[in-house]
Order: sequence, then C-alpha cells, then structure tokens
Amino acid sequence: MTNQHKINFTFSDLIAGYVKSFDFDKSLFVLQTTDAREYNVKLTPTTFAELVRNLGEPFIDCTGGMKEMIVPGMFLYTYGTFFPEENKAFEAKHIVFLGKSPTEFRFEKQDWWIKQIEQLGDFYINAQFGSKDNIDYKNYRTELTLEGTIVSRKFRQETDTISRLVYGFASAYNITGKEEYLEAAEKGTEYLRKHFRASDTTEDLCYWYHGIDVDGDKVRKILASEFGDDYDAIPAYEQIYALAGPVQTYRLTGDKRIYEDARRTINLFERHFLDKEKGGYFSHIDPVTFDPRAESLTRDRARKNWNSVGDHTPAYLINLYLATGEKQFADMLVYTADIIAQYFPDYENSAFVQEKFHEDWTKDQSWGWQGNRAVVGHNLKIAWNLTRLYNLEDKDSYKELAHKIAELMPEHGMDKQRTGWYDVVDRQLEDGQQFHRFAWHDRKAWWQQEQGILAYLIMNGTYSTDTSLKYARESSSFYNAWFLDHDSGAIYFNTLANGVPYLLGTEREKGSHSMSGYHSFELCYLASVYSNLLITKQGMDFYFKPNPNDLKGRILRVAPDLLPKGSIKIESVTIDGEAYSNFDSEGLTVTLPDTNERVKVCVRIVPTTGLSHFSAVTSFEGDRSAVITISGDLDSRAVHHFRKELTKVYSSKSLTIDLSGLNSLTSEGARAIVFARQKMSMDEQVVVKGANTDIRALLELDEFSEEVTFE
Repeated sequence: MTNQHKINFTFSDLIAGYVKSFDFDKSLFVLQTTDAREYNVKLTPTTFAELVRNLGEPFIDCTGGMKEMIVPGMFLYTYGTFFPEENKAFEAKHIVFLGKSPTEFRFEKQDWWIKQIEQLGDFYINAQFGSKDNIDYKNYRTELTLEGTIVSRKFRQETDTISRLVYGFASAYNITGKEEYLEAAEKGTEYLRKHFRASDTTEDLCYWYHGIDVDGDKVRKILASEFGDDYDAIPAYEQIYALAGPVQTYRLTGDKRIYEDARRTINLFERHFLDKEKGGYFSHIDPVTFDPRAESLTRDRARKNWNSVGDHTPAYLINLYLATGEKQFADMLVYTADIIAQYFPDYENSAFVQEKFHEDWTKDQSWGWQGNRAVVGHNLKIAWNLTRLYNLEDKDSYKELAHKIAELMPEHGMDKQRTGWYDVVDRQLEDGQQFHRFAWHDRKAWWQQEQGILAYLIMNGTYSTDTSLKYARESSSFYNAWFLDHDSGAIYFNTLANGVPYLLGTEREKGSHSMSGYHSFELCYLASVYSNLLITKQGMDFYFKPNPNDLKGRILRVAPDLLPKGSIKIESVTIDGEAYSNFDSEGLTVTLPDTNERVKVCVRIVPTTGLSHFSAVTSFEGDRSAVITISGDLDSRAVHHFRKELTKVYSSKSLTIDLSGLNSLTSEGARAIVFARQKMSMDEQVVVKGANTDIRALLELDEFSEEVTFE
C-alpha cells in the first residue's frame, strides 16, 4: 500500500513565489511560495521568459536577460516539469515576471487598468455590433464565441447580461472619456427600457423581464427565468442586475428617467422581496402573484441567499447613492450590510460564511448544487463590500467581519502553490482532510479573481495592512498573467489551477448567461480607483456628460466609490475642454453652469495624502539653492512622486539630495535622479549626501559619480 501514493511519473505544473536565492553559475534558484514553502528551480537551455503584458500589448521577451532579473525578492511564475528522481529540481520551461524589479508590479502603473478597460470596450463593441459606427442592440447576442463572434438568426437576449454590458461601457467612459462607450451605454439603457421593462403605474413599481426571444422580426417576451436554478420564478438577482448598467449610466448623464426606473424597482424589492417580519430579502417570487412563499416556487420557496441580500450593494445601490447622495439609499446599504453581519457568519462550523437560508434564517444546506458548499468569491465579495460600507458607516461589525474573511480566505480558498482563488469548495473538512474538496475541479473563475483583487486592494487602502497589499498583488498577478486572452481578446471565463485556460462548453465563451461585460470592466474601473487614489497615490480623470438642468441644483456628484472619508479631493475641472472653477473640492461635487445643453465634464481627482512608505520634500535656500530630503523606500510606487518633486529643482543653481533617511533605492529611482541631472545646467552643482553603501553603489553603477559630489 505504501507504493500506492508514490509519484513515479513526470508532470507539469505552475509555481508562484518569491526568489529567495540564485546560484547564477548553476542556473539554480530557490523559489518560496506565498506560504513559505521552498522549491529548487532549474533553468534549462530551452527556458524562455516574458514580462507580464496588458491586453493589446505585444509579447515582451525577457529570455536574454532573465538571469539578471532573478534576484532575491522578485515575484514570478514558473511553469515547468517535476521529475520523480530523488533531489531533482523542478525544471522551468516558462517564466513570467510581473515587473523588472522586486518592488515593481506592472499593473500598479497609473494607466494599466485604464488601458485594459479600453481593450475590453473595443472588444465587446466589435463583437456585438461590428464597429463603433453601428451600435444597435437589435444585433446583441447573449452568447459570444471565444473569438467574439455571434451565431444564429434565432436567439435570446437576456436582461441582466445586456445590463451588465451597459455597466461595462458606462464605466469605460467614466475613466477614458471615449464617446463610443457612452453611446453604447445610453443606447443599451434605452433598449432595456423599451423592450425589457414592465411599468406598473398603479403600484408605482417596475420589474424587468428575464429576456426576449428573437427570430427574425418575431419577438417573444420571457417573464420568468428559464435558467435551471430559477426556473419559472423571478429571481431577485436578475432584478438587481437589471439596474446595474442603467444606474452606472445615470451617474454619467443624470437622466431622470433612469432614476425613476431605479426608484420603482426598489419599490418592487421593498414590497414583494423584503421580509418585513424576519428581515432580509427573499431570493425568488412567483411571476404572477409576486408571492415569495408560493408553492409554485418549489425549492426556491421562502428562501433567502447571498445574492438577494448582498448583490444590491455592488450592482447598483452604491452607485445610486454616489449619484444622488440620498439618505434612503444610504439607509438601504446599511440595512443590507447589517443583515449580512448578523446572519452570514458561521465560524463555529466553517471557515466560510453561510450563503443560503430558509425564511427564518436557519441554514439551507441541501439546496441544489450548492448543498453545504461555499463559493469562495462570495466570501471575498463580502469583505470587499463591507469595507466600502465601513467607509460610509464605520461600524465595528463591518470591519471585524471583513478582517475575519481576509484572514481566513488565504488559508481556505486560495491556491497557495500558484496564487489565485478557487471556485466552489466544501464548506467543511472531513476527518483527516487538510484541503477543502472542490465541487467540480480546481478551476478558477474570472469573477472570483476580481473579488479577491478588489477586497484586498480596498482593505489595504482603508486599513493600511501590509498583508492586504501582498494578497492584492498576488491576486492581481495571477489574473493579469493567466486570464488575459492575448490571441482573441478580452478575458477567459475560467482557468485551471495552473493558469491554463479551461475551454469547454459555455465556459469557452466570451458571452453567455453567466458572462458579459460586468466583472472584468468593474475590476478595471475599481482596481484603477483603489490602486491610484489609495495605494500608489496618483490622480485620475473622470468623465461625465449630463444636461445640467437634469440634476437637482445642477450639482454633479463625482466620487468614484465609497473611499475613506477625506482621502480624495477634486484638483481641477474642465467643461467642454475649458477650465471651470465652480466645484467643492472636498465635497466632491461640481455645480454646473445654467444651460440646457449637455456638457462634457472632466474632473481630476487626486489623493489628499502622500505615500506612507516614502517622502520627498523640497526646500530652497538663498538664491535658488535647492535641497531635496528623501526618506523611506524609493520603489516603483514612489518613482512617480519623486519625479514630480524633481521637476521643482530643474532651474536651481545648486542641488543637494539628502539621502540620509532613504532605506532603499530601485534602479528606476536611480535613473530618475540621473534624468533630473540631465535637465539641469552643466554648471550647476549637485551634491548627494547621506547615501548608505548599497544606495551609493547603485548610483555608481550608473556612473552617476562623474556628475555629482558624494558627501
């Protein structure tokens, strides 16, 4: 029996980790995983290496210089082969670097996620409509092939997938200002309102059809869902996501009709989904009676779940509150968060939250495919959204549950060998088990990677925890290294644990009942917001195009998300390209001019504080003698700020760079100093003082010692 479990065959796999040491002559390095296990990795004559690249970028070959890049602290992926011989190293065949130095992660560049959302926007416009000149939702298809092509004359258009794509286009416009994205968002919203919205004026509510079947010129409305989990019912999550795209569009345009649709749909939730006795929202209602307890609902009768309670917040409710500032929406956000904090934790029995419930909040652990299983991404989604809501209402219960999830998920839902987040797993370990069993296989879904990235990004930005930044970077690394389809465009639905795309059935598609332009766009939008405004401390431009007189008091609210109070401000505003000054910098509002014409508003939002790990302060003495005092760590995140500070001294007659408080310096930082020297006159004196041995050695490698005086 002992030989039964012995591995006596070769197999290929992926390892992610941090370089601990490297024997250059033997081409052998030690790679330490996120949980501190170590592997000996051997470079072979056929090993090739690349730098992680964004959508739309060409292959970036690093093979020739990979040995110089394998330095202690460098995070990388290596795909290769395990051999069963004793003491045999893992042989690397493919290496992906995330940056050119241990402190550089390319996805932390100011425009990384902005460029990615442009690629996504262009892909889905071309896939659905052919080109930006032919945006017509009559041609929209729920299903898209891997390559982004549409099939079939006869097809079904689903409400929530159109709405999710509209959300993507609206978000893309908000951070790029490209007009075709706004056109696609507005036309999609109009199409939804015309074909999928049912308005009940007697009850002052509206609801949304599941979809429509289209066969040439024939159209058939589909009221109740025909998706397996929700068959013959109206699920709450479909009504929730029907608002996602229109409400994000409303943030840009202030269209009063969208506000009314949202208000009336919330009336539907409050009157027919809300459990006024025991709290929370039911997951389904009967399509005729709107009764959540109808016998016709069978297994969905009188049930509540994560989606019916928690999905309001990210899908539309935060954005509706950001656009209006209205208390009723803030109150609903707090209400749903309180329900989650009260009923979802189940830590006496599992490392995961409970997701499905009966009417009285007793656990439902026998429903369908879920049973007593956990969706890893739902746990991460709770941590993400409770942190956002903590920035609205600083309740300890939100903070404590978010931290609990953030601490548990790396141990129970993360792939510690390769990074990234698993899909659906058993909530509990059986006797003798160390790993949660997978419901299907070790796949990783694109949307669950999004939840992990955003959860740890905003937790780092809100609570300033180093572990959060570590997990945010590892999550972002896996997503950008393995989910981007560089051949056909856009994002893969699933990969296996080792990063290889899983391309079977509907999971091969770029459009389906489960996938549209939502999570990938939302990730780009909010990762750029969190990374730039909270972590790397760089400004962003946001674009809007309202009719001022559609807005109450002509006030445009421009906050990009629920961020820590006082963490951002408006730096400048332009309207139709002209500078504009009537704005409240701290209040994040712009009072628009009194005109009945639509105006294009560009708002520059910047952080109110600098980096916590680095500072550079310039002072002047006498007749243009400058001193820059630098402290902390001048890494890739700090280079932008350092370069901005250096521009202040280009016209100085002398410059002293005080490095006595600088702990570490990257090659980028050294080049920034060299570049600044280039901008100054040859007659100007530059003195570098206080540099420690390592920093001085790095500067001397760039032969900078010929141009400066060291003290």
